[in-house]
Amino acid sequence: MYCRLAITSMSLGRCYVGHSFIHKLDMARVYGYQGIELFYEDLVDIAQQLPGHDSRERELEAANIIRRLCHERGIAILCLQPFAHYEGLVDRKEHDKRIEKLEFWFQLARALHTDIVQIPSSFGPASEISEDMSLAVADLQKAADMGLLQSPPIRFVYETLCFGTRYNTWEQSWDMVQAVNRPNFGLCLDTFNIAGLIYADPASPSGRTPNCDEAVRECIARLVATVDVRKVFYVQVVDAERLAAPLVEGHQFHAPEQSPRMSWSRNCRLFYGEKERGAYLPVAEISRAIFQGLGFTGWVSMELFHRRMADTDAVVPQELASRGATAWAKLVRDMKLRVEEAPSDICRMTASL
Repeated sequence: MYCRLAITSMSLGRCYVGHSFIHKLDMARVYGYQGIELFYEDLVDIAQQLPGHDSRERELEAANIIRRLCHERGIAILCLQPFAHYEGLVDRKEHDKRIEKLEFWFQLARALHTDIVQIPSSFGPASEISEDMSLAVADLQKAADMGLLQSPPIRFVYETLCFGTRYNTWEQSWDMVQAVNRPNFGLCLDTFNIAGLIYADPASPSGRTPNCDEAVRECIARLVATVDVRKVFYVQVVDAERLAAPLVEGHQFHAPEQSPRMSWSRNCRLFYGEKERGAYLPVAEISRAIFQGLGFTGWVSMELFHRRMADTDAVVPQELASRGATAWAKLVRDMKLRVEEAPSDICRMTASL
């Protein structure tokens, strides 16, 4: 089996500053991406341009348009994401609303011809998220069971974020996958979120946690010894920049409502190997554990979050697509990945709504 390149749709520029989905998709095709993680905001942006007053009808029509645009360019829709703030909610009426929303997301997934919905670990206020893991497990089992009833069945990929409120390590995501114990429930291993907790500390002058190198060595050993690669549905490979000054009050990225790791995550991720831009995480070591230690093959996504995505410059989608493709070439070389030969035809068509 081969490794295949994907990117999250918003990683090529945010729609709310004018970067159209069509242009981003064209740039993805030009630079050799075979798939996208569809970020829900891009679907909503297209829906809001359509006539009508029923938001759900417009979103379903937007999903059909997106499927057609991707099909015309030979780009697969890897997943719809993020189905956020779901597991372990204290307010069970809010949980019921999420269940209703999930039913609609199944319709969107069918229209998109994707079979994966991504659930990131919740990162809301601690007062809103239960400490009881059994509640989170039951919630995720409920989603998985609902997914199994769909035709075709919907899979879920669970990803712990390094700034997650209750769950922020890959070990916890693996524990969750085992506890949920459903065939359609797996995990996403993200090099940034793994390293972002055990190695990086953006609020520290050094940018690193104490004993970070030892923590990474131990983490990698546990990962290779523990995880069943069959439950890894896809992986994300990105790095992040070391800040010149600690991310504390007064820093340009400081946000009172966000933890330093969350603010850093939203503003400072980089593509693999971008040392010249300040990348400093042990992404190569973690990637080697995933690709060589576990033997992972399949979708590899470049999920970038960076302040550049919100710039209005028209060149942003091309710039980011090009940088991601350069990073992919480095990753393929460094990890000795088996990939399909790129098509010789790189002339890409454009389309319009």
